[in-house]
Amino acid sequence: NYYTTTFTFTVSKITVILYLEETERRQEDMGRFVNPDNSAFQVALNSKIYVDKTGLIEYTNSVLDTTDAYICNSRPRRFGKSYAANMLAAYYSKGADSEKMFSGLQISKEADFREHLNKYDVIHIDIQWFLANCEDVDNVVTLITDSVLSELREIYPDIFTWEVSRLPDALSIVREKTGQKFIIIIDEWDVLIRDAATNGKVQEAYINFLRGMFKGTEPTKYIQLAYLTGILPVKKEKTQSALNNFDEFTMLSASNLAPYIGFTEDEVEKLSKEYHQDFDKVKRWYDGYLLKDYQIYNPRAVVGVMLKGEFKSYWSETASYEAVTPLINMNYDGLKTAIIEMLSGANVKVDTATFKNDTVNIHSKDDVLTYMIHLGYLGYDQYTKTAFIPNEEIRQELTVAVESRSWNEMLMFQQESERLLDATLDMDGVMVGTQIEKIHNEYISVIQYHNENSLSSVLTIAYLSAMQYYFKPIRELPTGRGFADFVYIPKPEYKADYPALIVELKWNQNAQTAMQQIKNKKYPTAIENYRGDILLVGISYDKNCKEHQCLIEKYEKES
Repeated sequence: NYYTTTFTFTVSKITVILYLEETERRQEDMGRFVNPDNSAFQVALNSKIYVDKTGLIEYTNSVLDTTDAYICNSRPRRFGKSYAANMLAAYYSKGADSEKMFSGLQISKEADFREHLNKYDVIHIDIQWFLANCEDVDNVVTLITDSVLSELREIYPDIFTWEVSRLPDALSIVREKTGQKFIIIIDEWDVLIRDAATNGKVQEAYINFLRGMFKGTEPTKYIQLAYLTGILPVKKEKTQSALNNFDEFTMLSASNLAPYIGFTEDEVEKLSKEYHQDFDKVKRWYDGYLLKDYQIYNPRAVVGVMLKGEFKSYWSETASYEAVTPLINMNYDGLKTAIIEMLSGANVKVDTATFKNDTVNIHSKDDVLTYMIHLGYLGYDQYTKTAFIPNEEIRQELTVAVESRSWNEMLMFQQESERLLDATLDMDGVMVGTQIEKIHNEYISVIQYHNENSLSSVLTIAYLSAMQYYFKPIRELPTGRGFADFVYIPKPEYKADYPALIVELKWNQNAQTAMQQIKNKKYPTAIENYRGDILLVGISYDKNCKEHQCLIEKYEKES
């Protein structure tokens, strides 16, 4: 017993000493910007709602020390940019002990989980923080450099001399003397690029800083992983020469990182069950960003509705519509028409290639729409190359932005659209046909009637005023025997006064044919669980006489 007790005590003592030595080593290596601790990510884990996005680490582990290890992951505000950056720092940083923190999360199930856990020198900087804490913006790059160099000298006191004044030189020296490569994480990387108030001198100094850090053969020797996150992709022309070796993941093409940009539909559905929220309603309000094969939700909005139970725009709590107002009021041909179309629920073609990721020199409607996609005010379908308003939350924000400037086009158009909606609700088919024709001829003459798709576009825009009372129209809703062209479902607060609308369009035929198709194919069965009134609307356009016809009937549900 004596020997056993002594042996056990000795092992315990050795374990304590080893643990203390490891703790002291981490404390010696730890800094604010170099080898930070994991406290920033712990804040996310402490939150009432945390959705596991450590699958991102699985991807970054797979590209470590390769040509794909240079990542620029851009996304809008409120989409968890800083959470992701903090997570990567907590996982890789030598200054943290994060095994317990990540145990139970997705990444802990991977075979190489411990191989990379807290094994690297990490430099984690937030450009927005440096900008806010720099007395003279002209010196922001110098402040970044001096702050990081100061900590590197403390961690590697025997390596540096005070003559080393450039950060790339310092990283190269560490690599040469120790064999240690760095993981560099830059949050809000583009703030100096996209801020119009930042002068050209500062931008040039910052671009040179990025070029020195990431371009050429030498950086490949000291960089294990570079992860930049911000709102904009790499700026073409100016920063492209500094960062053209980066693999870009954007709101236009998120590729493998799509499920880590925001909340996926599966994740939101699970949260809805846990917090007893109507998932279909959550989907209408906050869904709509199409990234690769995923429906992506704004995390800030989803967390808000789960915790508060209020369906509203959470966007305005963290950003003002004033940010987008100057954009939508730019005097470019077709811009206002495109905004009206999207407010009505339509998709609009956009050429994203013209935008140079330059927020100062915007030259066209396509530039404006592309920038709005990056800001999160528009969704983008990379397969059809179209932009659209993703959900009810953003629709409300853009409506306020438009109304704040009192567009004459919008005011007149809304008046005509309201007359159309009133005529529809009054089941006045003659007036509906007349109003659609008037709206087309007077306000949206850019759309020509060549086929049924054109008629669909006109109808979508004509019912703009319905967006106040209805959710975004459902296009091609599957039914038992076909697809209904349009289905308008009233928002819950208006269900008692506004019926659901099932609309069928026929080009170069008659309204009776459209109405008969609604009945024969039993389109109302697609919303048979809807308990309010339903109107059946058949609309046709005859290209020979250039007239519209409309028939409207009230659907009688089977008892």
